[in-house]
Amino acid sequence: MVEDQAEKKGTYGLGRRKTAIAQVMLTDDVTVRIVNNKPVDDYFPTIAMKKQVLSALETTSKAEKSGFKAKIRGGGKQAQAVALNLAIARAIVKDDESLRKQLKDTGSLTRDPRVKERKKFGLKRARRAPQFSKR
Repeated sequence: MVEDQAEKKGTYGLGRRKTAIAQVMLTDDVTVRIVNNKPVDDYFPTIAMKKQVLSALETTSKAEKSGFKAKIRGGGKQAQAVALNLAIARAIVKDDESLRKQLKDTGSLTRDPRVKERKKFGLKRARRAPQFSKR
C-alpha cells in the first residue's frame, strides 16, 4: 500500500475539449513526458500540437523542472492536445496557486465550451433542413 502511494507522487489535473478527456500527473522528473504510454514527440505528429501541449509548462517556466504522465481518450489529436494543455495548467495551479494569473492571461485555464450540436428530428443535420420544393 505504501509503495503505491510513493509511486503516485505528483499533482493531478483533468482537462476536456469536445469529446477528448485528458488526465495528467505532473512529476518532478523532467525526462518523463509520456502520453498514452508513448513519448509526446511520437504521440503528437505536428510541432504546433507539441507547442500547444507544452505551452502551460513554458509559460510558467516549469518546462525545465517538471515532467508529466498523461492518459487521453476520445476526440481527435487536436482536441486531445488542447485538453492536455488544460489538464497540465490545472495541475500547475493546484501545485502552486501563485501561477494562476499567469496561466489565466495566456488562456491556458479556459475550457473551450464548443461541442457538436445534436441532430434534430425532421432535419438532415443539426440545422440543415430538407430541400424545399414548391412543385
